[in-house]
Amino acid sequence: MSKSNEKIYDEFHDLVNMTPSELEDWLETDKSKKVGQDSGDGEAIGHKSGKKIINIKRTKKDKLTEDQYDHMNKVVGYIKRHKAQKPDDDIKESDWRYSLKNWGHDPCKEMDC
Repeated sequence: MSKSNEKIYDEFHDLVNMTPSELEDWLETDKSKKVGQDSGDGEAIGHKSGKKIINIKRTKKDKLTEDQYDHMNKVVGYIKRHKAQKPDDDIKESDWRYSLKNWGHDPCKEMDC
């Protein structure tokens, strides 16, 4: 059974803790551009996702498309899986954190780092 759009919306907004402007600023940094798996055109999958997240967060709920809900669900899954792989060492300047930030989640907003 698939999740309802309402459930996806709630999970997305619980996990994506960066504002559109924070995410835009982050995506412009070299740190953002150096992490993640290349999508085949020189830009990482997570970096592309961040751009979609900005658009989604700026879209009114009643105007969201099915494609946007599909991407929101993908973001939720990625963040949950990646958070579970937290390294034992300091995360503040880690690729792990940078990758999560590309997907709109800054773990330092909920952890002491």
